[in-house]
Amino acid sequence: MGQDPLKYFMRQNLFLSFMDTLLVTGASGFLGWNICLAARQQWNVVGLCHSSEIARGVTRVIGDSIDFAGMDRIFREIQPDAVIHAAALSDPNYCELHPSESLRVNVEASEHIAQLCSRNGARCAFISTDLVFDGEQPPYSEKSLVNPVGVYGRHKAEAEKRMSQAFAGLLVCRMPLMFGDAPPAAKSFIHPMIDSLMGGKDLALFVDEFRTPVAAADAARGILSLVGMVTGTVHLGGKVRISRYDFGRVLGECLGLSDPKIAAVFRKDLVMPAPRPADVSLDSSKAFSLGYDPDKPRVALMKCACVKNRGNQ
Repeated sequence: MGQDPLKYFMRQNLFLSFMDTLLVTGASGFLGWNICLAARQQWNVVGLCHSSEIARGVTRVIGDSIDFAGMDRIFREIQPDAVIHAAALSDPNYCELHPSESLRVNVEASEHIAQLCSRNGARCAFISTDLVFDGEQPPYSEKSLVNPVGVYGRHKAEAEKRMSQAFAGLLVCRMPLMFGDAPPAAKSFIHPMIDSLMGGKDLALFVDEFRTPVAAADAARGILSLVGMVTGTVHLGGKVRISRYDFGRVLGECLGLSDPKIAAVFRKDLVMPAPRPADVSLDSSKAFSLGYDPDKPRVALMKCACVKNRGNQ
């Protein structure tokens, strides 16, 4: 914009008088971008990101959640009514190899944001993960004990704890594996799968790893419906427990492929830095009772532009 985006926001946003301001961290990331898209009609949305473009109709503010002084300034000038903290290092393998960086981003920066929300009277939702569980006793409800097996899950669990201590009104949204359309700077896990399937390449997927996946667009609407209405922890999983292999088969069918090249493999066949829990399926009946109604994978996939466009090629 050629000028300080915070000052631009304060001068140019004509809707502040009757619409609350929502600050979304990680706005150029996969989930953050989907949250911004879903929130534009009901909120003045301010998206925090490093440098990437974000959804249209959203005020972009360049910043980093680990810059505590910078975050203090953003809160002072924007004065958000609510914050959805979606920024994270979310690659479990990366976090396993870079635990100090993961601690700074996923725990310490998150705790600081909760402190700012408490200090400024802003509602706050924290995006957590199903990987706070060990995968041994699914499905997991909000009452299940956390027992993460990797650095990423441990740091998300620690962030939940510290943020709740810093701000009693915190909403923790534990999210499952998510898929769907994404901005240029981010990808859903289905994008490389689509490339492989449409290119006729072999795709190896686990038959012994289960999740309750959900479309990010549905997840975003669910999160927004709970902000300011619910506190504590809520699971926002999908309605179907499914292995990665079976999910890949469904994706192939949605792409119009009669015999996609998908090989069934076991977790022990592929060694990666981060341990992989077998089954972190979420029991999301609490959220369902509150009106959360995500599509099942097949229906949700058919609504994704990345699937419809590739399936027509």
